[in-house]
Amino acid sequence: MSKDRIGNEEEPEIIYIPDDEGNEEEFEVIMKFEVDGSDAKYMMVVPLDSNEEEEAEEVYAFRYEEDGDDLKLYTIESDEEWEIVEETFNTLIDEFDGEDHD
Repeated sequence: MSKDRIGNEEEPEIIYIPDDEGNEEEFEVIMKFEVDGSDAKYMMVVPLDSNEEEEAEEVYAFRYEEDGDDLKLYTIESDEEWEIVEETFNTLIDEFDGEDHD
């Protein structure tokens, strides 16, 4: 399982995703990963303009493909795919949290 984390990088990766009305919204990529046994790549993003006072940040997941400099995002539509992404994300978060403890 390969994973890229932004935790130690100085510059966060920012992507722009158009909303339903065609307005581009800024999102920070917090994690990219591949699922074992699959060629699919996924990214987890959080909105940059979220209200600072909100207790829980919304995290969005997308399947993505890189085509040269272009990034193509796909929504995750099947329950089975969601379960795989959620399980992988939770495992990576647990590993990340475990690395932070001395």
